[in-house]
Amino acid sequence: MIDRDLDLKRIRPDYMTTTINDGMSTEERFQNLVLRPIIKLQNDFFVEVFKNYASKHKNVFYDLSTEKQIDYINNSIHKDMKFRNSLKGMVIGLFTVEEYLVYMQNSSALNKRMMNIVKERLIDNIQVIIAPKTLAAV
Repeated sequence: MIDRDLDLKRIRPDYMTTTINDGMSTEERFQNLVLRPIIKLQNDFFVEVFKNYASKHKNVFYDLSTEKQIDYINNSIHKDMKFRNSLKGMVIGLFTVEEYLVYMQNSSALNKRMMNIVKERLIDNIQVIIAPKTLAAV
């Protein structure tokens, strides 16, 4: 179990855009030390998962204006519980056991933070999501 925890922490990118201090709430500390690095690590994966989600929903997303695409991302994350739970699982699966125990103490607030960060990541990647696929030569 120790090897797994060390390996999980080792693969996470450094994500120190904010200072960690004693005045932070437990949720904010967890967000900055655990959620943000995991979500950054999973960014490309989230983009591909969203592309698959959009294609399974008749590719309507690609015909929308940018403003409506943002609304579509918001609605998909906040209203489609199956999709939301899949996204949460992609983050929670990369927790250490200790992090999971902390998460369980306030999962509701941390889920809200988690989904807001994922949503912002997807919105920031709209251009990547709508970019045409190119085939790479082998």
